[in-house]
Amino acid sequence: MTTDLIRGVRFAIVTMLLFGGAYPLVIWGVAQTAFRHQAQGSLVTRADGSVVGSTLIAQAFTGDRYFSARPSGVDYNAASTGGTNSGPTNPDHLAAVRDRVAAVRTREALPSGVIPADLVTASGAGLDPHLSPAAIDVQVARVAAARGVPVDAVRRIVAAHIVPPTFGILGQQRVNVLLLNVALDAKDAFND
Repeated sequence: MTTDLIRGVRFAIVTMLLFGGAYPLVIWGVAQTAFRHQAQGSLVTRADGSVVGSTLIAQAFTGDRYFSARPSGVDYNAASTGGTNSGPTNPDHLAAVRDRVAAVRTREALPSGVIPADLVTASGAGLDPHLSPAAIDVQVARVAAARGVPVDAVRRIVAAHIVPPTFGILGQQRVNVLLLNVALDAKDAFND
């Protein structure tokens, strides 16, 4: 029995060292070497090196100079991800969507027409960093006017930031709002 106990303890120690130490260390090393940007949080930096966010997490953008992100069910708090958990017929959800539609119509000066759903509904995680090109297009005139540049100049920057479906078939076209707003702030953005 003592030999079985010693054998069991040795096995436990070896597996703890192997799977609790060596394996995570190897995976960390591979991630830091082959996928450094992703392993560091997919951070977005300005030309001066300051970090402005992550390409994976939405941010609240205020002011007419910026494209607005998708609404968040968690107030853009990355430590507390989650949707609103309200179904499509929930009265609170419907009221929130109606309020957002009215706010978008006012902010974008849209008397009528279809408003893309991703401008008025939160994503499942509450932190989706992307909008559809249609949701971005609704905001172009406001952003161009606030920056005092032609609408076509803003549209060119938007077009350069449209990401196609993954592998050409998975998902839809999308625009990362943080990357787009950082590009708009770049000193030479409108000189191309």
